[in-house]
Amino acid sequence: MDLSRMLVLLEAFRELSWQNVVMMIVGGILIYLAIAKDYEPLLLLPIGFGAILTNLPLTGITNEDGFLGILYNFGIATELFPLFVFIGVGAMTDFGPLLENPKMALLGAAGQFGIFSTLMLALFLGFNINESASIGIIGAIDGPTAIYVSSKLAPHLLGPIAVCAYSYMSLVPIIQPPVMRLLTTDAERKVRMPYTQKEVTKTVRILFPIVVTIVVSLISPKASPLIAALMFGNLIRESGAVERLNQAAQNELSNLTALFLGIVIGSTMNGEKFLQLQTLAILGMGLLAFVFDTIGGVLFGKLMYVLSGKKFNPLIGAAGISAFPMSARIVQRFGQQYDFENFLLMHAMGANAAGQLGSVVAGGVVLAIVAGIL
Repeated sequence: MDLSRMLVLLEAFRELSWQNVVMMIVGGILIYLAIAKDYEPLLLLPIGFGAILTNLPLTGITNEDGFLGILYNFGIATELFPLFVFIGVGAMTDFGPLLENPKMALLGAAGQFGIFSTLMLALFLGFNINESASIGIIGAIDGPTAIYVSSKLAPHLLGPIAVCAYSYMSLVPIIQPPVMRLLTTDAERKVRMPYTQKEVTKTVRILFPIVVTIVVSLISPKASPLIAALMFGNLIRESGAVERLNQAAQNELSNLTALFLGIVIGSTMNGEKFLQLQTLAILGMGLLAFVFDTIGGVLFGKLMYVLSGKKFNPLIGAAGISAFPMSARIVQRFGQQYDFENFLLMHAMGANAAGQLGSVVAGGVVLAIVAGIL
């Protein structure tokens, strides 16, 4: 090795701080969780690799003209990546269970309780309104919504917020059951809800994304880009006229965007900026946001249990979050622990689809609130 290379190597080691080393280890842990534990591998794998890249010294990879810098400016600064993801999500989402049982929309609203309670907690702890709103939106349990809102309001917190949103989303099967067990009685968990399928016509399925886009955009204009992307993807799915576009949205667009989005999120995890007390506070409040969402959904489910004459299973309220269809499956499995012949899945799918819509609307409401305050 010649002298010039040795000097470059020594300079690299000199520029490598302990914070950089820690974050590269964190990146390795995320990669391990994605591969070995199958925790959101589509996002955690590129996020982990991006975290390693951004902490390597002297690469200039995150500079404005660097590889990750260019990707950040193209997809995050312009807000395109989260919107692309929503087109894919819309193409993959079946809103049929919600259309068959529209009252589940109430649970989708109740499942956003964590957003606003966490926002108030962040304000109490001294974060400014933009930062508090960005932290609160973790409670949407929807990575693209969290990225979209935080990139607008507090881009310096994008890294911990995105990592928190996706990491906790993968832990929903661990987070939700204890809350459901704590808040419900044995009798409530065993309530059987007979499922009578109502046929949803193709016309209704096609009109639904168009009407929702118009109504939500008029009520909450700030949510228009998010809801339009989600509903456009769903319209492609339900129309049946552009199957090539439907498959492209579900596969190529979703996969490529997730790849680039993940590695760019990882690039924001620079050790010297990431390893701060406020990051730990964000991680803690993010967990509380998830718990509060489940509490809000289950408590509203208990209200429906009372109002229905004890014919509504309050466990379904836990599915009123955006983790679709993961949360609905968790409700089904949890309910069957107490009554193996109890089938709650289709009811929970309706609440879960409502939660997907509710998270988008809540993101627009948060942006509108902050805009009004400022």
